[in-house]
Amino acid sequence: MPKTNELDMLHGSLLGKIVKFAMPFAASSILQQLFNSVDVAVVGRFASSEALAAVGSNTFLINLMINFFVGISVGASVILANHIGQRDASRIRKAVNTTAALALISGVVLLFLGMAVARPVLQWMGTPANVLEDAILYLRIYFIGAPFFMVYNFGSSILRSKGDTKRPLYILIIAGIINTILNLTLVIVFKMGVAGVAIATDIANLFCAIVIVRMLSREGGAFRLRMRHIAIYRSELVQILRIGLPAGLQSMVFSFSNIFVQTAINGFGSAAVAGASVAQTFESYCYFLMSAFSGASVTFVGQNYGAGMLSRCRRIFWICLSAGIVSCVLANIVFLAFDDEILSIFTIDPAVVHYAKLRMQYVLAFQAIAASYDIPSSTMRGYGHSMEPALLTIFGTCILRLAWIFFVFPIWSGFEHLMIVYPISWALTGLLVGTTFYLMLRKVEA
Repeated sequence: MPKTNELDMLHGSLLGKIVKFAMPFAASSILQQLFNSVDVAVVGRFASSEALAAVGSNTFLINLMINFFVGISVGASVILANHIGQRDASRIRKAVNTTAALALISGVVLLFLGMAVARPVLQWMGTPANVLEDAILYLRIYFIGAPFFMVYNFGSSILRSKGDTKRPLYILIIAGIINTILNLTLVIVFKMGVAGVAIATDIANLFCAIVIVRMLSREGGAFRLRMRHIAIYRSELVQILRIGLPAGLQSMVFSFSNIFVQTAINGFGSAAVAGASVAQTFESYCYFLMSAFSGASVTFVGQNYGAGMLSRCRRIFWICLSAGIVSCVLANIVFLAFDDEILSIFTIDPAVVHYAKLRMQYVLAFQAIAASYDIPSSTMRGYGHSMEPALLTIFGTCILRLAWIFFVFPIWSGFEHLMIVYPISWALTGLLVGTTFYLMLRKVEA
């Protein structure tokens, strides 16, 4: 692999390298979210508010199914980073081939799962009747592209494990252009509505998968992917799943709790569904800035912990935590300051705008609190501790949110009263995970 694509995480100053890693990582996540944002914006402006709601009502359900496997890819990245720190080429090679096999398996599972659950789950969620059929259509077409999405994400996790966050970004920049052009063409010219935006996303994901596989097949040394060598190595699989399964379970349960929140939102009608969907898009952008430093933390700590450099691991955590909070707060301020202008890109429906602003005021404004658990959780995974943050996050977010929806919301039933469960659950989870991280650090460094 050319030297310019690598990042030496084991030597020299940390801040500049962490930022160099995190910014392309954040941009890549934002561009992937832009696939959905362009879908929402195009149908909202050129189709109807009902079409916008149909696309937006799928967000949490898609995240529920996809995030479990994306969490497993985190395990692959951690194990590869550990092997890099240990300079073990043989195990790197085995981990790369195992990761490729997991990508193919997870993509196929998602394809059939998405097709099977689309209608029953959307009905169970109480999706408004006037958007239900379009929501089902969007979800089923979207999951045709699930194998492509998984191949790209697992492939990019291989590159990120050695500090290469730029090339996955370049792929997504081109894919984003493809997605936007196809969205506009299929919706405006061919009047395909939600089917058009779903097809555009699938084609963009196919492009990402083809290019990332081509890149990996041309890598040098132990990172080179050879199709005939793709296989599951038991020793690497066990380690990847030891980190990845709790991370995937955490993400899945987190999304599961959001499905109940979405179900409650559905009760306010299609305007609330559309407005919450637009505001949640902005939250995603802010979160990706913060989570890029979570990704930097898990990778940098993974390599340095593998190399036995414990003092650097502690410095990495504090740099990532500070940078994650600052970047999220700055993004929150921008969206809140220019809410009218930004919302007008997605919709001009006054009812939709009303609900979007409510969510922004009660959720987006407090989003940086989430860094208090997100970055310590990622850092713990770099140390090889994945189960503890997963269980604590499940308790602090999922259980609390469900309790709020079933016991508090029926009494205090305004839309804004539903939204405040987010900052409350973030604060509680941050306290639990932060305390556990401190105790783990004392034990590791003893």
